Amino acid sequence: MESFIISRLEQDLPDTEKLETATFGMGCFWSPDAQFGASPGVIRTRTGYAGGTSDNPTYRQMGDHTETIQVEFDPGQIRFEEIVKEFWRSHYPNRDAYKGRQYISLMFWQSEEQKHILEKLKKEKEQQLNEPVETEIRPFDGFTEAEERHQKYYLKRYPKALEQLAELYPDTGLLTQSTFAARLNGFVKGFGSRQQLLEEISGWPIAKEHRDALRQLLLKLKW
Repeated sequence: MESFIISRLEQDLPDTEKLETATFGMGCFWSPDAQFGASPGVIRTRTGYAGGTSDNPTYRQMGDHTETIQVEFDPGQIRFEEIVKEFWRSHYPNRDAYKGRQYISLMFWQSEEQKHILEKLKKEKEQQLNEPVETEIRPFDGFTEAEERHQKYYLKRYPKALEQLAELYPDTGLLTQSTFAARLNGFVKGFGSRQQLLEEISGWPIAKEHRDALRQLLLKLKW
């Protein structure tokens, strides 16, 4: 398999100009990275830090920032509202379940439309829980990408698989930007099945030989 497939894959899937972004915190960022990375229509995910005032946050010195995930998605395949509904379904949003600001429930909006959706669905969640929801909703004010070891965390726990993926990802930093890697990270965490991913890849708008190569790789992967 030739290593150019990864760059062609990223070029042929929707580019950044056609994508929308959702940024949110819902506890430790490893699981949301896997959960949302497994969703068809999501092109790439990144873990990071946001919402605070301290400069250059890191995992060891996060300051007043929160662990967050940033999701780039194709609105033609999955709507922002669907991502927000999954957010609400996936965790208890009130702070007594969290520790300090590192793990608070937090959502950012980057347009008035996103703000409207967030506020509407928050009210629906409050009606469902029959109690106020403490999730912070605020305008997006920056995102610092987390260290590489926190990107695609669950996939990186399978060194045998990484060895088999080395031709496609000679530098593990490439995993962060890859749609295929996002799906694999979700798969090993238990989101979706191999068959679902094989079927999804068959519909990706990339060259047939690249779809075939990714499918063959997925079938051969040993964990």
